[in-house]
Amino acid sequence: MKSGGLYEKIPSFWEKNGFFAACSGWFSLIHLIGLAWSVDWQPLRQIESKVMAPMKTVFSSIQWVVFILAGSLVAPLAAGHALGLPPEDISSMMQRTFLLIGISGLLQTMFGHRLPLMENPAGLWWGVFTVYAGLIVSGTLGLEAGLQQLEMGMFIAGILFVVIALFKWTDALGRLFTPLVIGTYLLLLVAQLSGSFMKGMMGIGYLGSEEINLRVAVPAILTLILAMVMPRMRWAFLRNYSVLISLFVGWLLFIIFGVSQKQSLADTLFSAPEPFAWGMPQFDPGILLTSVFISLLLLTNMITSIHVMQGVIREKGGEVKPVRHNRTTLIMGVNTALGGVFSAMGCVPISGTAGFVLTTGIYQRLPFIIASFFMIGISFFPVLTSFFSSIPMPVGYATIFVPFASMIGLGLNEYKKIKLDEHNKFILGVSMMVGIGSMFIPAQAIGHLPGLLRTVANNGLILGMVTCIVLEQGRRLLDRKNGKQVSKSR
Repeated sequence: MKSGGLYEKIPSFWEKNGFFAACSGWFSLIHLIGLAWSVDWQPLRQIESKVMAPMKTVFSSIQWVVFILAGSLVAPLAAGHALGLPPEDISSMMQRTFLLIGISGLLQTMFGHRLPLMENPAGLWWGVFTVYAGLIVSGTLGLEAGLQQLEMGMFIAGILFVVIALFKWTDALGRLFTPLVIGTYLLLLVAQLSGSFMKGMMGIGYLGSEEINLRVAVPAILTLILAMVMPRMRWAFLRNYSVLISLFVGWLLFIIFGVSQKQSLADTLFSAPEPFAWGMPQFDPGILLTSVFISLLLLTNMITSIHVMQGVIREKGGEVKPVRHNRTTLIMGVNTALGGVFSAMGCVPISGTAGFVLTTGIYQRLPFIIASFFMIGISFFPVLTSFFSSIPMPVGYATIFVPFASMIGLGLNEYKKIKLDEHNKFILGVSMMVGIGSMFIPAQAIGHLPGLLRTVANNGLILGMVTCIVLEQGRRLLDRKNGKQVSKSR
């Protein structure tokens, strides 16, 4: 053996296997000895490979669980506080939300779009909950009646999704989502979420604070820096599991700084999520109109999320099979109706999942399926639900900041697929102005509007995307009318 040969092989061995080699115990040690003595340890390498593969799946599944938890804590907590629910009701609502997230993700990944695409409470339903919370707080609507009408809203939306799927209208709607629309959607998505991310990391709204809290901001920023650096480090383990490591390091920093949340102990070890926890659904004409409109918007969100995830998986070298959109819509109808059964917000595919896959490179379905089963499992154990719900919200924001920020790059990549001529630039500019501008409309300025308008009046993501679709389709209609050949953007 040449001098220094062993020292040249050891770093490449560790770089190839990352920290997993430390977990494979004496197999790795014998492997290194074999390198030193030029012995053919091929059978041992095969054994080591069999040990490493399950461990990689386990770590990838944990990474998915962390990402799902970090993204799913905010909605039920915020909605529960807005509705004025007591802490025990908020905890049980989170328990039901975890169950719904697990079931929704599992059904879609196995029978729907068959992609590792996280399901989470829809932001539009969050807006509807907030609107109804305002009605309840003002005394216009009773708490019990309001909650039961929200349950009915989930059922109406679920039925509408099923009808659309049965009549096979999904693909027709999907043709509206050109690269121009998808790119604009992704840019507006980041713009809309950026305010919540920055406020969350600065400690605004955390532990009752309405001001920037430096004791919260400092560890949150340190967590963010760690989450930004690790995906670019040399070791594959740190790159692939940056979200997981960032979360636990950030949580530890919050404990050290003395700003971690106190964990409330559950009364029982085992408790099944309660169906119809708010009572039986109650019909109201207002919730009917709201649910129909929200459903159509959520359908566009689903189609866009699927297209974005397919592009990322292709970029990472994975195989992408054609998605049956009508079947996916049918499953989304079932998932939304389950939101009514379990008194929680309906779940939809989240576009931000593409950023997570882009950052970690974990595009396989198996780890996501295992994570979905885990979410279902912890929903039956209030102790675990309480434990995970005690993750500091600023840590969650800092941990998933990078995956969501990478959505800007995905949006810009969509624009590369089309020719940005003067017409497309005009559509893009107007859509961004409408979308971003409406985000700055204060909530009190729309308080007098009907419930349906209040839900979308300052939702820049929806208004901007609808503007983009209307302008682009209007332009194509005029071009066809004038006999011009419009180049396809897809």
